[in-house]
Amino acid sequence: MDGYNSLSSLALDMRWSWNHEADELWLQLDPELWEQTHNPWIVLQTVSGDTLKRKLATPDFRAKVDALVEKKQNADAATSWFSEKYPSPPLTTIAYFSMEFMLSEALPIYVGGLGNVAGDQLKAASDLGVPVTAVGLLYQQGYFRQEIDENGNQKDYYPYNDPGQLPISPLHAANGDWLRLEIPFPGAPLWLRAWQVQVGRLKLYLLDSNDAANLPIYRGITSEVYGGDNEMRIKQEILLGIGGWRLLETLGIHPDICHLNEGHAAFAVLERSRSYMEKTGQPFEQALAITRAGNLFTSHTAVAAGFDHFDSALVAKYLGDYATQKLHISIADLLALGRQYPHESREPFNMAYLAIHGSGAINGVSKLHGSVSRHLFEPLFWRWPTEEVPVGHVTNGVHMSSWDSAAADALWTEACGKHRWLWETEALHKNVLAISDDRIWQMRSTSRATLVAYIRNRLTGQLSASGASAQAVEEAENIFDPRTLTLGFARRFVPYKRPDLLLQDPARLVRLLTNAKQPVQLVIAGKAPPSDQRGRDLIRRWVQFISQWNISGHVIFLSDYDMLLAEHLVQGVDVWLNTPQRPWEASGTSGMKVLVNGGLNLSELDGWWVEAFTPEVGWALGDGKEHGDDPAWDAQEAESLFRILEQEVIPSFYKRNPADIPVEWVEKVRRSVATLTPYFSANRTVREYTDKFYVPGAKAYQERASENGAAGRKIVFWKRSIELGWSGLHFGEVKVQEEKDPHTGAESHSFEVQLSLGDISADMLRVELFANGINGEPPERHPLNLLSPAVAGAGMTVYGEKIPATRPAGDYTARALPWLPGVSVPLETAQILWQR
Repeated sequence: MDGYNSLSSLALDMRWSWNHEADELWLQLDPELWEQTHNPWIVLQTVSGDTLKRKLATPDFRAKVDALVEKKQNADAATSWFSEKYPSPPLTTIAYFSMEFMLSEALPIYVGGLGNVAGDQLKAASDLGVPVTAVGLLYQQGYFRQEIDENGNQKDYYPYNDPGQLPISPLHAANGDWLRLEIPFPGAPLWLRAWQVQVGRLKLYLLDSNDAANLPIYRGITSEVYGGDNEMRIKQEILLGIGGWRLLETLGIHPDICHLNEGHAAFAVLERSRSYMEKTGQPFEQALAITRAGNLFTSHTAVAAGFDHFDSALVAKYLGDYATQKLHISIADLLALGRQYPHESREPFNMAYLAIHGSGAINGVSKLHGSVSRHLFEPLFWRWPTEEVPVGHVTNGVHMSSWDSAAADALWTEACGKHRWLWETEALHKNVLAISDDRIWQMRSTSRATLVAYIRNRLTGQLSASGASAQAVEEAENIFDPRTLTLGFARRFVPYKRPDLLLQDPARLVRLLTNAKQPVQLVIAGKAPPSDQRGRDLIRRWVQFISQWNISGHVIFLSDYDMLLAEHLVQGVDVWLNTPQRPWEASGTSGMKVLVNGGLNLSELDGWWVEAFTPEVGWALGDGKEHGDDPAWDAQEAESLFRILEQEVIPSFYKRNPADIPVEWVEKVRRSVATLTPYFSANRTVREYTDKFYVPGAKAYQERASENGAAGRKIVFWKRSIELGWSGLHFGEVKVQEEKDPHTGAESHSFEVQLSLGDISADMLRVELFANGINGEPPERHPLNLLSPAVAGAGMTVYGEKIPATRPAGDYTARALPWLPGVSVPLETAQILWQR
């Protein structure tokens, strides 16, 4: 491989976004451009041919390039966690669909949290060798860039993402042509161009509609992330789901698992079924029954209004022909898949409902969010107890290697080795607990100083670009103190995040920040969605507060919050603040990023922090209950936030031993780093998805698809029989006899339950006793055994069982539910009959 191709292979592999061994190469080629963009592909495209030739002729430079290429090849071929745990792979490919991916600021196709999760999980899958292939969209403009004027007004800009300057490459077909896909659309076919992104061992495929063969109205579909109105949104989601699955099929990739990262990609379940129909000749109903076993739906939404809803007419406009000509079902049948009430024509089409009706498993992104999601999806399972709504959870984690500072990486490497995130992480805490106070404090001091230097540089550039005075620019060059307690708050500026909680008492905040003996500095960043005026007002309120109180030396608002800014903030702040209204924060990942860097969290008991918090690792706001949009509660929580800062956080930071080390603070840092970092890493998250969903889901799909889908035909027949015969089921008499064991004295209830089966056979049902859980315990379920066939003259079948008399017999209710081995109930059929 010649020198340029070697450099290209390094620049086009996004592994550089978390493995920084090649940084010095790009720095040598163009120091200024590298510092400005952190995009090696731009550096390589921009550097002059003479410079490149001269550098490659330098033995040390060329040796470094060759060594890195060899190391990359060895890393790609190395044994991994997945290959060791699953030496006979139970699956070939997991297709991971997401509307956004946050991999690097050099590839700006993300907005925030959802993209963060997708990008970090993709990187962790590469580390672990989990065979993921990702699918997304390439946005010509991505998400808007932000400027804030002197009055605090947010200005939105949409610079063009030149594909030639992004670390991506065109995807070519077998004959060498640029791969393009044709998607039927109203009025004219739509052509999609395909790109690929190398992410370590894995690939991310991106589709875009900016093809010259398209109508002008179609070329801009992939212009902005979540841009435009509802019609633009359904177009984007058709391209992602249907176009994305079609791309994989074109490439000869046939995934066992389709992981839908939020409902935006739910149309993929339709295209997967259509593809299966084409290959096997099965009708849609059977194809969906077979393929859904291999589909996983991950919801990130905490309120019902957050799911995408489309009018029936809009769905019919874009998918009517697809339904009748490709799926061979009516548009009414298609619409039913996205509704609670299948035949209610006024009900909009819900993408989350489509994902549920087309998946074999559903999960939320934290333990609390799993519970919230069970309430959200309860309408689809309305006779079932909330605890039995079929939603599990896998708590999010972040890719620690992407977010750690150089100082933190050095300390972690000393304690746990360079390859600590490539294998299981449960034992890492032991080594971290052994790190000395002075090493931890040295790391924290270095990271804080690095952040202050970055803030000064970024703020200076921000003020210069906005036309600020020379005096303001000069003051920015010396802003903040690297020895001062530094708080960080950065996220989307939307009302439920409550970014103005500290502004409930501006004078108190000023006193807190300007205390001469124990000063505090606060750095804030965040974007308000362009259409969210309340969010824009919240930004303005902070900027005006800084100006009115003349407090810019203690609190700043940095504009254009992106991944690069986020990296610096989470690496350097001492405390990360998070103040959402519970339970709107499904998981949250920003606070997880400070863990690896020794930052501490002061957060609402919401999302991930409910699972993470103990007094030994940070501080908590709230009482663990929901209070809605209550101004009185906001005021109470603002008071609590001030009290925790004034009485606990600040004194702890400034309480020093003779060596000038805050021993109590450092111990809290040590506990946070050691106990929380391994668990709230994407390493654990991806391993959990693999063991809990990917491998079992692949096995279930393969079993259903075997013998030309025989299991699928059986499931369809069973479901139809259940639906047709369910109204004929009814309970008869229920008898209970109290018994006592003559030898042990143990008491028991002996139940005898009569059930009229009607046209349903006994082997299609499960009959059981149910009792609500007590003292926070899960519900009790006791299967009943078939004791005798129908009672003569009464048409009743008798079931019975003896259970321990640990609680009154009246606590138990008999119920009947559908049952077939390998079928998830109530996810795949939600009938249930209760004894009255």
